[in-house]
Amino acid sequence: MRNPADVIVKPVISEKSMDLSAQNKYVFFVNKDANKIEIRHAIEKQFNVKVGKVNTMTVKGKLKRQGKTQGYRPDRKKAIVTLIEGTIELFEGM
Repeated sequence: MRNPADVIVKPVISEKSMDLSAQNKYVFFVNKDANKIEIRHAIEKQFNVKVGKVNTMTVKGKLKRQGKTQGYRPDRKKAIVTLIEGTIELFEGM
């Protein structure tokens, strides 16, 4: 098993993710190599909650331009975690 800090990159704080937190769903950017089982164990160990379901998706990087040069932002992997019991205090009060 990997260290939870290696699996979870950062939480996603957006208007849509705040609406999902009312349904006990939380959104995180995770390592691109992590699978659903590793994500589940990392969330449970880091935040002391019980995870019910993990949905993952790969977000393609956007095309960005600066003058005549152009490039892409890096691809990222996003996980939507549904909790059975408990809450994550990181998202409270936002």
